[in-house]
Parts: sequence; C-alpha cells; structure tokens
Amino acid sequence: MLSDPIADMLTRIRNATRMFKESVDVPASKFKEELAKILVREGYLAGYERVKDAEGKFDVLRITLKYGAKREQVIKHIERVSRPGRRAYVAHEDLPRVQRGLGLAVVSTSKGLLADREARKAGVGGEVICVVW
Repeated sequence: MLSDPIADMLTRIRNATRMFKESVDVPASKFKEELAKILVREGYLAGYERVKDAEGKFDVLRITLKYGAKREQVIKHIERVSRPGRRAYVAHEDLPRVQRGLGLAVVSTSKGLLADREARKAGVGGEVICVVW
C-alpha cells in the first residue's frame, strides 16, 4: 500500500515525461482527477480520462502527456511540497510564486483545489500540494 498516492502520481508523471511516453496510467481518485484537471487547464498536460484497468476491476486515470514542437518536455520539474510527514500550509499573502510566476503551485483550499493565481485572486490560502514548471 502506498503511503502517499499524490507523490506516486507526480513521480509517475515525472518518470514518463523523462522517457517521452505518450501517456501514463495512475490509480484514480477524485483528488487526483482534480489535480490532473488543473494541470490540463494550465497547459502542463494534454489531457486525461478515467478508464477501467486491464482486468476491469479498478478505475485508472490515463494521463496524456504534452511535449513541445521539437519534442522538448513541457514539465521540466514537478515536485510534491506538502507531504504526510510535513504538511505545508500558507496564508493567501504567502502563496509561493513559482519561477517568478511562470510556474504553478497547486493549493488545496476551502474552495477546492486551485492554482496559486486563482487562490491569490480568491484571497484564500491552504495546503501547497505541489509545484510545477
């Protein structure tokens, strides 16, 4: 059993992009689906869909990865910030600006999962889940 399924998802995405895979399968959950939705909306992933696994028992998220015109990686860095052993909570004034605003921090707020820009605009803080650039 995994102790941190979100870190597992991010690691699978990181490893698949480094190997220039077209897609990667991740065990599905609502939280992971919301995280994938934000990464698609912000332009880091091409898409995702919820499908059954090979045996037809469990749902998996099939995440379609995105690359540039000359096959360069769109996701250069993806990292888990708040971990089960060390949670990272911030107020809306202290939300991180990743790569001076060019990157993305995903924040779990009282209004759901939000990108750092959306959380700043809504004036809410929360738990910083991961950073991407």
